[in-house]
Amino acid sequence: MDYIFPIAILLVFWFFMIRPQMKQAKKEKKFRSEIKRGDRIVTVGGIYGTVNDVNHKDGTCIVATMAGKIKLDKSAISIEKTSKLKKTS
Repeated sequence: MDYIFPIAILLVFWFFMIRPQMKQAKKEKKFRSEIKRGDRIVTVGGIYGTVNDVNHKDGTCIVATMAGKIKLDKSAISIEKTSKLKKTS
């Protein structure tokens, strides 16, 4: 009977802390794997551009901006800002 309270605390901790983080990480991984040529994106730093080339092997992509082409790591692409950009287009 003494073990019920600690187990309940662990379950609540898992449901409210760990599980949402796992879902978010899965969503981010899916988003980054679906990036393709022609997608309009926004980086974490606020750079707007269009994907010219995607290299899945090393996790990079080449983005065309108004200033030229930039090679970026796919983790630098903001999911929230890019989804807002797609909704307004």
